[in-house]
Amino acid sequence: MTTAIRSADRRVSPVFLALAAVLVVSGWAVWSGTLAANTGFAVFLFVVSGWVVSLCLHEYAHARTALHSGDISVEAKGYLTLNPLKYTHALLSIVLPVIFVIMGGIGLPGGAVFIEHGRIRGRWRHSLISAAGPLTNVVFAAVCTAPFWLGGLAGVPATFRFALAFLALLQVTAAILNFVPVPGLDGYGVLEPWLPLKLRRQVEPFAPFGLLAVFGLLWVPEVNHVFFDFVDTILRGLGVSQLDSYLGQEFFRFWQGEPQLLPSGS
Repeated sequence: MTTAIRSADRRVSPVFLALAAVLVVSGWAVWSGTLAANTGFAVFLFVVSGWVVSLCLHEYAHARTALHSGDISVEAKGYLTLNPLKYTHALLSIVLPVIFVIMGGIGLPGGAVFIEHGRIRGRWRHSLISAAGPLTNVVFAAVCTAPFWLGGLAGVPATFRFALAFLALLQVTAAILNFVPVPGLDGYGVLEPWLPLKLRRQVEPFAPFGLLAVFGLLWVPEVNHVFFDFVDTILRGLGVSQLDSYLGQEFFRFWQGEPQLLPSGS
């Protein structure tokens, strides 16, 4: 009985498989132009499903690292099933990030899984658990941009290229924001085990507001400009032009109408 329950706790959930199926089908639709009259909607589905899949993998990375570090409770909580509905804060982890993608094209990091830190031994393990999530976004960004920095864009439809570029932008913004050393974000979680206990206790009450404070700063034009300049610099280093990601976002916002001007030769 115990073995059967443990197996169920690790089985990939139908919810995640459905998300992955939407990602594949919508990606095929963007690539093939099957929904030519609704290309923007296909891009929207592709980017949103890809973004949610990356959020699931982000949280899974936290949970899986915690499991191997001593917190076996993550298995019983269903975190290893990749089911977003199992997260402690589904609203923060999935719903709000998707809303902010739609509103501002920002890969907002969300609340994650609940780790029983008392089961974890060693500061390095605590730091690694926190770092595992945003490192997943780094890997996802590398995969999305692989055709760009490997010079493999020959034969790739322009719209699919734009969609990949915008999805990569979301991953880069998520990785950067997650690594900000502010209470409530993974960057602080990496540093926290190495801070004096007194300081950690003083900072703890502010943790629930760290994410909101960072997002609020991004609405300041000067901060927003610097942030996205940094994001664009990283993307250019990966071979993704600002025009590619811009057009990807324009197609994503299908309710505003598809962009009329495409790069020459696309």
